[in-house]
Amino acid sequence: MEQLALIMGLLFATVLAVGLGDRLKLPYPVLMLLMAMVMTFIPGFPEFVIDPELILPIFLPPLLFATAQRSSWQVFQLRWRTLLWLAVGLVAVTTAAVAGTAWMLIPGIGLPAAIALGAMVAPPDPVAVESVAGKVHMPRKLMNILQSEGLFNDAAAIVIFQAAVAATLAGRDLDFSLVPKFLLGIVLAVAIGVAMGYAAKFVTWLVTAGVARTAVSLVVPFASYILAEEVHASGVIAVVVVALEMKRHARPEDATERVSQAAFWDVVELLATGLAFGLVGLDIRQVIHQQGAAVFAMVPSAIAVCVVAIAVRFLWTWLYLGTRRKLYHGDVRAMLKDVVILSYSGMRGLATLALALALPMVLNDGSAFPARDQILVIACTVLLVTLVLPGLTLPALMKALKAQDDGSEEKEAVRMLARRAQKASLVALKESELAAQLTPEQQKLLTQRFKGLHVELQGGGADGTSPEAAELREKYAKGRELLIAAQTIALDAARQEVLVARKELGMDPEVADHVLRTLDLRTMVMPSGD
Repeated sequence: MEQLALIMGLLFATVLAVGLGDRLKLPYPVLMLLMAMVMTFIPGFPEFVIDPELILPIFLPPLLFATAQRSSWQVFQLRWRTLLWLAVGLVAVTTAAVAGTAWMLIPGIGLPAAIALGAMVAPPDPVAVESVAGKVHMPRKLMNILQSEGLFNDAAAIVIFQAAVAATLAGRDLDFSLVPKFLLGIVLAVAIGVAMGYAAKFVTWLVTAGVARTAVSLVVPFASYILAEEVHASGVIAVVVVALEMKRHARPEDATERVSQAAFWDVVELLATGLAFGLVGLDIRQVIHQQGAAVFAMVPSAIAVCVVAIAVRFLWTWLYLGTRRKLYHGDVRAMLKDVVILSYSGMRGLATLALALALPMVLNDGSAFPARDQILVIACTVLLVTLVLPGLTLPALMKALKAQDDGSEEKEAVRMLARRAQKASLVALKESELAAQLTPEQQKLLTQRFKGLHVELQGGGADGTSPEAAELREKYAKGRELLIAAQTIALDAARQEVLVARKELGMDPEVADHVLRTLDLRTMVMPSGD
């Protein structure tokens, strides 16, 4: 009961951090990390012990699923260069650099354990990045790079981490057999993700209850992760693939389910992130109690790892943008500005937390895991430096570099897609069999209403209280069911057009999701035919 109360307290603290963050205009992951640090000094806190093997299966599936739902397959086709350079290449280079640094500075750590540390601190967290960057109006092109990097960098880091931990537990060194195993794991994970996506589509076709469909979206990522791990594939990639597949199979008529699922996953993502930050604070508390003043002797090596991780990201990002120099038309200053922003936004978060918590206590022979306490201290130092510092100062940096985006590009994309959806709704309304049953005046009013659809979509939502809606309800009460049926046909056509557009190369998934959500909300506030 004591541990359950502790979990509830951490979840409540997360809610408080979100509310405080909104008032202070600060990202809640930063506040949760600060709260976790404070917990280490509060006397009387109960100890919380959780099996390290359960950490990754509990935290990663829901958070990866929530993040991947904001993307699409077309994003990977369009941004493959970013994925190779940042999601794989940068993780590998950072892991190697940090492992080399730790191996030289930490006596007795051993190379496999040092590699585990490198993989732990290598991947930036997309949740943390978006919570910070979204508040400072970061240019969309940079957000796209960060979001693309965040989808698969966890997968690369976790595969390296698991292999390094397994080698440490067995008392052997890593070898190049990791590479073919990694490639085979990717193939198996993709196959599992696609199969689970089709299975989820079949189940949601059978199930009619909206609550049950939302429950399917919760079960599927865990099932995909566990199944992939059981066959020694990448559970992370399986979860990402199944999220992309479920988005690809979305249907226009599932408006209510989409709205409820979006709200549900926002809550899951928020609470899981907050709980992970709280748990790592408790883990560090135990390290401080066990090590005492010896913790301060670990700080220099932790700072050295931070410097190496930041320097590697800066240099690698410079090389990456250097391959895309044509986009800058020879403007080196503009490219350097983007390098600084992307480097500064390399915020570590949940993946680092989860891997730190997943670090085993003992080896197979019963001895302690080498330098485990110091690895935890280093991981938390990297979190502190790369998350808290940028989270508090990124707005000032963006303002100093004059790099803030006014959102005009995204607004224009929303406007274009909204007009496209509006056109599809008008065509469907005109070609519908119900059109012949409407009076000319009814047809005119409905047409006028849907001609203004793009304005409503850009405005962010429908409230069902527009003058046209009131006039329709009052003047045509007798033909209410007919009018509602006609509106349903038009809105379904608009949603179908947006779903088609979401699958097109070059379409920003978040723009499509914004327009689709507004259409879904409009459907939900539309009066029923009862």
